Amino acid sequence: MDSNNNEIIHDFPPFFKVFKDGSIERYMRLHGHVPVGLDPTTGVQYKDVVVSPETGVKARVFIPKIDGGGQKLPLLVHYHGGLVEASAWDQPLMKLIAPEHPLPIAYDDSSAALHWIASHSNGEGPEAWLNEYADLDRVFLGGESAGAEPTSLIMLRSKLGLMFQWG
Repeated sequence: MDSNNNEIIHDFPPFFKVFKDGSIERYMRLHGHVPVGLDPTTGVQYKDVVVSPETGVKARVFIPKIDGGGQKLPLLVHYHGGLVEASAWDQPLMKLIAPEHPLPIAYDDSSAALHWIASHSNGEGPEAWLNEYADLDRVFLGGESAGAEPTSLIMLRSKLGLMFQWG
């Protein structure tokens, strides 16, 4: 960055600063990778998975303690402010965030999550936990805060048969 472009025009500590050339620098990293884990109290397992290699959008997948094999669970996809979750288990989607990624990125990331989930419909998707434990005939969507808008739009588009004609 040359000396004319490194002038800070907006500073929003502890979040980010904006330079004259429009580039942005964050003071802190908001989402880090979470390794595979297990909550010893509840038996819930969790891990991060890549939903969209093109954008780097990731999901955090949770599965409850399951006694016996072959049990398929309903899938709840919960969109909330800044993240998306899918659960019978819980699966937050680490969406790309503003200001670096303006709208319609929230809708694109939300749609990418459902495309990724749908890629498991034949039981051969990229995430083994979805293939093994998710009942994709019982998928529920919900959202609150900044996630309510993408949720309602996705449900409306799905009802109208427009689910995979995004944009």
